[in-house]
Amino acid sequence: MTQNQKKKSSREREREREREETSNRGRGNSTRTKKQVRCERASFFFIYGPRSRMMNVGPSGFNNAPVSRAFIVATGAFTVFFGIRDRANKLGVSYQDIFQKMQMWKLIPAIFAFSSTPELIFGLYLLYYFRIFERQIGSNKFLVFSLFSTIVSMVLQVLTLAVVNVPSSNLVSSGPYAVIFASFVPFFFDIPVSTRFRVLGISFSDKSFIYLAGLQLLLSSWKRSILPGICGILAGSLYRLNVFRIRKAKFPAPISSFFSRLPGLSTGSARVSPTRNVVGNIPSFASHQRNHTSVPSTVEPSEESVATLVSMGFDRNSARQALAQARNDVNTATNILLEAQSH
Repeated sequence: MTQNQKKKSSREREREREREETSNRGRGNSTRTKKQVRCERASFFFIYGPRSRMMNVGPSGFNNAPVSRAFIVATGAFTVFFGIRDRANKLGVSYQDIFQKMQMWKLIPAIFAFSSTPELIFGLYLLYYFRIFERQIGSNKFLVFSLFSTIVSMVLQVLTLAVVNVPSSNLVSSGPYAVIFASFVPFFFDIPVSTRFRVLGISFSDKSFIYLAGLQLLLSSWKRSILPGICGILAGSLYRLNVFRIRKAKFPAPISSFFSRLPGLSTGSARVSPTRNVVGNIPSFASHQRNHTSVPSTVEPSEESVATLVSMGFDRNSARQALAQARNDVNTATNILLEAQSH
């Protein structure tokens, strides 16, 4: 062999060793994080859908989000009602209202009704956007999340009023600040950034618009809106920390399905199929397999749906069986597969 051939051979051996080391490291990392990556892909699919774009968070409207729909309707109705009666400036609570006059009824409009039009616009926009969490965790758990956030935030606000003790001032602005700002906690931790761009040298992402809308709402009434906003963030943090194991709590099925049966709030579907459940409300994949022989499926899974689940890391056969049980609904099939992994 010539000297040039020897050098070439030694270089090829070195490159081969480097490729083997890189491949081994890659296999080790993929083994360690395989389930994590699969769950991340599934969560991303739940939130953004298979063809996500900037600020596109799945199907439009209130499909699979009846609690969010009812909350938005109630907020708009209360705000318009008090605005027509020219009582919007009297909304909000103070130390005098709660501890001296004992007007506890003021806490109810304080949960729903905004006191100004800018607050209403930004508040409804954020409530509509955060319906993605109801689609992700299910209406039952989202109802628990909303009720827990509202109660905890209200308790924190009342305790703050007791400490500050300023009788003549309405220190707390009214509106669903608790649910909105509690939702910013999972939005910060769980929603991935899909798009980044720069404007005048400043870096932004598709999440920046939601943060700016939240900042506008937080500062809309200055001191009066900062307090309920901060209390809402604290309530959302306590929910995320699973205080009192609240994340495992559920309402009975008749209560959780009440919002989907409200008259005049239909999403365009005459009847919701029992298979269109969401995470936390569906039986495990094992039970679906046991019932598969007794309940024949009339819907053949499409190759596109199977390919979507396979691209998320699921086995092709399991994907087909889940799609057959879910009647080719990819969202429900993904729920079934994730539930099967958790058992």
